[in-house]
Order: sequence, then C-alpha cells, then structure tokens
Amino acid sequence: MTNEGAVGVGLAGFGTVGSGVWNTLARNGELIAERAGTGLKFEIRQIVVRDPDKPREAPAPAELFTTDWKSMVENPLVDIVLELIGGTEEAFELVAASLGAGKPVVTGNKALLAERGAEIFALSRLHQTPVYFEAAVAGGIPVIKAARESFVGNQIDLISGIINGTSNYILMRMTEAGLDYSTALQEAKELGYAEADETLDVNGWDAAHKAMLLGTIVHGFLIDPEQVYVRGIEYVRPLDIRFAKDLGYVVKLLCIVRRHEDGSIEIRTQPSFIPKTNILASVNDVFNAVAIRGDGFGDALFYGRGAGQDPTASSVVSDLVDAGLALNQGAEGKNQGFLPYREEGTLKPIDETETAYYVRFPVTDRPGVVADIASLLAKAGIGISGTHSAVDPDEPDAAFVDMVFLLHTCPFGILKSALKGIENLDCVTERPVVFRIETL
Repeated sequence: MTNEGAVGVGLAGFGTVGSGVWNTLARNGELIAERAGTGLKFEIRQIVVRDPDKPREAPAPAELFTTDWKSMVENPLVDIVLELIGGTEEAFELVAASLGAGKPVVTGNKALLAERGAEIFALSRLHQTPVYFEAAVAGGIPVIKAARESFVGNQIDLISGIINGTSNYILMRMTEAGLDYSTALQEAKELGYAEADETLDVNGWDAAHKAMLLGTIVHGFLIDPEQVYVRGIEYVRPLDIRFAKDLGYVVKLLCIVRRHEDGSIEIRTQPSFIPKTNILASVNDVFNAVAIRGDGFGDALFYGRGAGQDPTASSVVSDLVDAGLALNQGAEGKNQGFLPYREEGTLKPIDETETAYYVRFPVTDRPGVVADIASLLAKAGIGISGTHSAVDPDEPDAAFVDMVFLLHTCPFGILKSALKGIENLDCVTERPVVFRIETL
C-alpha cells in the first residue's frame, strides 16, 4: 500500500549508498518532513537491482525489487529517480529516460556527469526537468550547494581541495609510517578504503571528475576532460615523501580550480607539495577538504568524510528533499536544478600554468653533476632556490644518488623543455620526478 500524500521515489542501485538512503529515510523521515516545513514525505516505491535474491543490509520489502529500470521510469507512482548504479553507459540511459519522462534525477555519479554532462544538461534544459548531484563531490560535504547558493554573489578565484579519500589515506600512511606505495595501497584495501579496482582513485581521475564539476558550477561552462591535466599517486616514492618532510612540506593529491585575471580557468589534479602550515596539510585518513576563495568572503573551508554509506546518503537525501520541494511548487520549481550558464569558457593550457617546483634527478655519483644540470636550467631562464642530495636508503648500494633541485616559479612548459635536455645528459640515469610546490 502506498502513501498517497508522499513523493514517490525510484531507487536505482541498492548497494552501499542506496541502502544508506533507505536507512536515512526510514530513520529520519519524520524529521525531514518537519524541517522541510511542508510536511514533505518520501516513499521508495521501486528499487532496481541486478540480483533481487541477494541478501541486503537494509530491510526493503521483496516486492519493491526489479531488474528492469525502464519499468521504474515508466511507473506512474515514481516521481523522482535516484541514480546510484554507477558506471556511465547504462546510467546515462537511465538518466536520459527519466528526464525524458519529466522525472527529476538525483545522482552521485561524477564520472557520468564529467564525461556526458553536456548531453545530460541539454536533456535537462529540453525537458525542463532538473538534475541534482551534491553527492558527486566530497560525499557528505555540502560543497556543491555552497558554491551554487551561498556564494552566488561572489566571484570565485580559487578552489583547492583534497577530494579522494583513498589517495589521501595512502599518502598519509606513506608519510607517517614510511610505507611504500604498494604496501600502503594493500593496507587501504584491507581496511575497505580502496576498491578492488583502485585505478580511478589512485590515477587521479576520480578527484579530477569532481574538480571538473566544481569548475562547471562556479564558472558556468562544461569542461572537456581531455583538456584537464591529471596525474595520480602511483609514482610517489617514500624518498620524495621524506624530502618533502625535511623541506617543510606534505605530499597531497591536490585539485586546483583557479581563475586567472584574463578570465581563463586553470584546472588540474596531481600530487603536490603543500606547506605543513597550510590547513589542507592536516587533512588525513579518508577525510576530504575543499577550500574556496572569492571576493567578499575571503577564504572558506569545507571538511568532512568524503565517502562512505552515511555521508554520501546524506547528500543524496538532501538533493532528494530539494527535488521534492521543487515538485511541490509545480512549474515554478521546474528549473531549480543546475544548468550551465555559459556556452563556453577558456581553459588555461597546462604549459602556461606557473608554480615553484621540486625536481628529483637520479644521477651518477660524480663531480660536476650539479653544474651540468644547473647550466641547462639557467639557459632556460629557470632560477634555483636550493639543491639537496641523498642516497635512497631503500637502495644504499646503488651507483647513483638523487639530486633535488628546488626551482623558482616558472611556466610548466618551460620546465618541460628544460627537462628534455637534462634527460639527455649522461649523468642522469632515470627520468626526473617533478612535484609542484603550492603556496595556495
């Protein structure tokens, strides 16, 4: 039996997050109705799963389960669709069909929005039906709403964030316990902090998708993934972690969305050196943090759990309430979801972006090495703020040492060109390792 006064919800996906949504509505349904101020109630009326007979954590009635998402979209008792199945192909079909049926969509699928956002937002505009996606960025941290609503009257100049908990945990363990990457990754898997296939978490793309969404929200245009610079943490070695600590820095997988004076937008994700005194340096475990800087308010920080059942379900339910309130307003509420408000924008080419740098050169241990490298850097117009050398304690008998150069701010393209020449030196035994030094 259905509650005729409730908003009907179709739930696609009943894994960790989907179960969390069910539990949250069951636990706090009355509280939500009171806080919404309209007596707004929600009732999950159909649940799409791949295996209806699989044991479930949440006690949903068996009659709600189906394997056919099309029947859920067509169900007249379903008013709002929650897309929590993940992936991009089937998820896109589900979202497109739901919007075509005039049913608002709530999703936490950052990969879907980053890769097919242009099509989804076009369908949203065409059918005058909103898409909500707070859960797609930073789990339970309401950073999307802050960017859209709280700072709607402000020019956003910089967003910097740690928005992948898996990578953050791995780097923390490499820093605090001296673990190598493989050992720290295995520990993260054993604790449930890393997926069986950790690729998107450690190669930087999970965080990059989130950064792209934040960039779209605050700057108004869709961002092409092919124009976004992304590097992961797989190449980070304990030696670099130790150098960072000795120099007063912490290594973090950092996302940057920066507006330049010419209006171009710099967006990138990569492991970076952050000063220990910066607040982001103290973000550990699987926690996320997003710092936003803009005119009028200065700096604001958003911190919390970036993943997991309850934090992500919290964001999904928040969007569900917004969608329900908009439905209750009728036609006036149809456009309350986000839509890009600029047809295009300019992304700053990565070669034109500027920071200071840490560059480690594995070299043969002979006189004149520093002079050879410094000569080519000077020829490129790159200043040197310091040099350091060390033998990797993991390879004490190696016939080479590691020379670290701390470089003044310069365009990345100039540095890349200089490094190509340096790599050809006989004394350089491996490809140089580069980290940006962020001042934020």
